[in-house]
Amino acid sequence: MMARLAVWDSEMEKLSGDLGRVLKGSYKLDGHHRLLYATDASLYQVLPIGVVFPEDAEDVRGVLSYCNANRIGVLPRGGGTSLAGQCTNKALVMDLSPKMRRVLSVDGDRCVVEPGITVEELNRHLMKTGMLFAPDPATVAQASIGGCIGNNAAGARSIRYGRTSENVAGVEVVLTSGHRFWLEPGAGRRDPAAGNLARSVMGICAKYAELIRERFPKTIRRNAGYGLDLVLAQMDRGVSAEDLDLSGLICGSEGTLAAVVAAKLKLHPVPKYKSLAIASFRNLEECLDAVNPILTTNPSAVELLDDVVLEAAAGNTQCREYLKWLPEVEGKSPAAVLYIEYTSAVSQAEVEESFGKLMERVPGVRVVNYTDGKAMGDLWALRKAGEPLLHGLSGHRKPHTFVEDNAVPVENLPRFVAEFKKIVARHGTKAAYYAHASVGVLHVRPLIDLHDEKDLVAMRGIAVEVADLARECGGVMSGEHGDGRVRGPLLERFYGKELMGAFRELKNLFDPAGVLNPGNIVTPGAVETITQNLRINAIEEKADLSKIETYYSYEDQEGFRGALEACNGAGVCRKTAVGTMCPSYRATLDERHATRGRGNALRTALTGQVSESGEPVWDDAGTMETLDLCLSCKACKSECPTNVDVARLKAEYTAQRYARKGVPLAARVFGNVRTLNRMGAMMPGVANWVNRLSVVRSVVGRVLGVAKERSIPAFSRSLYKRVGPRAKALGLAVSPRVVLFGDCFVTYNESDIGVAAVKVLEGCGYEVVVPRSGCCGRAMMSTGLLADAIRTAEGTIAQLREYIEDPNVAAVVVAEPSCLSAFKDDWLQLKMGTPMELRKKLAGKAYLIEEFVEKFWEGHPKRPVFKKADGAVMLHGHCHQKALWGDGTSAGLLKRVAGGENVTVIPSGCCGMAGAFGYTQGHYEVSMKIGELSLFGPIRGNKEAEICAPGTSCRHQIHDGTGRKSVHPIEWVAGRME
Repeated sequence: MMARLAVWDSEMEKLSGDLGRVLKGSYKLDGHHRLLYATDASLYQVLPIGVVFPEDAEDVRGVLSYCNANRIGVLPRGGGTSLAGQCTNKALVMDLSPKMRRVLSVDGDRCVVEPGITVEELNRHLMKTGMLFAPDPATVAQASIGGCIGNNAAGARSIRYGRTSENVAGVEVVLTSGHRFWLEPGAGRRDPAAGNLARSVMGICAKYAELIRERFPKTIRRNAGYGLDLVLAQMDRGVSAEDLDLSGLICGSEGTLAAVVAAKLKLHPVPKYKSLAIASFRNLEECLDAVNPILTTNPSAVELLDDVVLEAAAGNTQCREYLKWLPEVEGKSPAAVLYIEYTSAVSQAEVEESFGKLMERVPGVRVVNYTDGKAMGDLWALRKAGEPLLHGLSGHRKPHTFVEDNAVPVENLPRFVAEFKKIVARHGTKAAYYAHASVGVLHVRPLIDLHDEKDLVAMRGIAVEVADLARECGGVMSGEHGDGRVRGPLLERFYGKELMGAFRELKNLFDPAGVLNPGNIVTPGAVETITQNLRINAIEEKADLSKIETYYSYEDQEGFRGALEACNGAGVCRKTAVGTMCPSYRATLDERHATRGRGNALRTALTGQVSESGEPVWDDAGTMETLDLCLSCKACKSECPTNVDVARLKAEYTAQRYARKGVPLAARVFGNVRTLNRMGAMMPGVANWVNRLSVVRSVVGRVLGVAKERSIPAFSRSLYKRVGPRAKALGLAVSPRVVLFGDCFVTYNESDIGVAAVKVLEGCGYEVVVPRSGCCGRAMMSTGLLADAIRTAEGTIAQLREYIEDPNVAAVVVAEPSCLSAFKDDWLQLKMGTPMELRKKLAGKAYLIEEFVEKFWEGHPKRPVFKKADGAVMLHGHCHQKALWGDGTSAGLLKRVAGGENVTVIPSGCCGMAGAFGYTQGHYEVSMKIGELSLFGPIRGNKEAEICAPGTSCRHQIHDGTGRKSVHPIEWVAGRME
């Protein structure tokens, strides 16, 4: 009897009650959460029965036993980064990533972890020990250890360290029978159930031994079917059932045999010395011909990127900066590059010796060798972004994942690629090439239009022909990404009916009822199913998005539909270390609060998947709740390789809802904060006294939902009153002018910043003009008042026009990064009547104050003199600043004045405040939790340092979270002027 592939609506109430009894953790059975878990990083979408979040191994046992008894499919899942569709199923998804992510023990070259922890988090934890878990798939930041086991992940350095199966010393599993035990050498001596299982597995391997030897691939990288060859190799060495290690069999089993609740991992010393050589080539063929000679130099990695990937990188905000490290070929950008890494535990000289051998092996090739951390870090970030970057390419045809996982012997790579090119050409398309040249794994992505039925036919044809080609070249169609829905249908073609029978016998041993990830590996569909259950198929065509009159333009994302389809599910937004994306996910570890979760929510709500009519739903409760914790930090705009811009989509979704349903009071008030601030600045002393009254705080809390724990910004005397228009000659024959834009807070709350800006700018020899130009509309955009934002922006540009067009105005400078991002980002995308040429001219003339002073230091009419700074300075950059230009736009001037050695840029993400976000009762707790992630700690830890932050929200959050005062960088600089 096999698992049911559906639970009827009438049974959901019973399922809910039963799950409440069998697990301590939480569960979600509503349609919104089911849709969020209907996709992974593959092409597929399959609606699950629901989602459970186990607290511990006993929760996993309870869920599996219940599902087994009731014949309900269950799918263990980690980061959901799988590319073959193995994390999509009509099953109860068991998400192990939020709760089961502890490091249980570390002992020398072994550690024991729970399956939900990511590879990057684990290695961060191990940093002080000098050891690491070596498998390093491109998704290390978001791939869980359990997922790496399920997929038998490898990565760039597998030529040195092997796959996950070679780096696992044992796994603790729970079977559907409820049995929980370790699978490791000697397990059969300690647990009778483990011993019986080992004997049965040995029986299957003995029965099919000759076929296993004949049909299993001999490549280093192989991940098709079940790893019976690993068991047979132990048997050939005379290992007994009691000592048999079945952990390698679980690796690559895609959650179909057992649920992993803990893993004992083998660790390796972190290489002390390393270098990364980049070799550039005129074409892919020359690049491939160089691989075998390079392998004789004993590299730890050899990775390939072709021109299609490099073109995609050039179109990405963050990755285009990394291209500067790639050497040109004959004065042109390379058509292909190889990354060649060398490492040593002995000395840097040993690394350099290897590089010398490389130059001997590839004479005439343009090669540059890097040893500094910055360059190597950027280059590896570019390589890891390769897969999701391809989804950002323009055009209807995209480089899709379906034959990207072939592994062939390295010596056969040139032949494989040559024949592959012929196959895709016969089907009327081309492909992108990248990945692990060192072990013969090339991730080749043919360009396919999933909306075109002819291309779907071509897709199926290419899949079959390429699988046959891989076999003819001595390889296999699944090198590391697994079988799932996309390659499962090709397994019998590769292994034959008898070995497929062996796989089914093995599955029956572990999971007799077939409830674990049903259908995968053992009962795949026909070849035609490769193009069924596609994510694109789930979109109802009657939801005609082209008829929607949007507030933003989406030309940069091929229209509004393209913006909604941009998320490819890679889950880069689930990273928890470097960068800013995604603040609320880092605080909650909840899938719905990652950029991917929000992208899925918006896509399903607006493409007819949550309504019976198939029309867009602008007030879907689940989507509104999922968007609620988005801070509009813009980090996804640059850190997401496909540039999914959730801040823009959230504002659009909210504005469209307001247009249909009306604007709530709180949004109207927070969106018009400039008006409130202007009123408060009329009598700042009185206004500040009133705001401190408990009765006023109580009313504000009830009416606007402001958290009682949050301090209210003080008002100051208006900047306009303090400095006037300022267009006054400074005794120069021709005095260039700078326009200081008066934002809502510098003008009415912190006018000291404006006064400091005028002092510095005049010290540089400029006339400073402070016009009453109006507002940038940032608060309106953040609260979804887009119609108001457009009107406000047009009025402001009209006021600034004379300065924008005046050649004697050197710049329009801004204190607040979020206002500058309005000028340089939002205003270029909003549908405004103002000519685009004028908007672009303003964007090109606009700078942060401190950025302008530093960038044009050598060309200022006067050179200010600064007192010698003493003591340390710490800088926290604003999210919009980091996303769009980098925090160096503030750090540069600080380092010039204080000395680079005295300035520390805090490696922080978002502060958690984000304008009005952190003020409200519903957001206060998560706001402070975000602040604790990477900002508050460094500030508390250095009580002597002065703190600088260009964002008014950031300064407020630092005050409320640490009790420390922080100042705008230009205030700090002004205080050092003589």
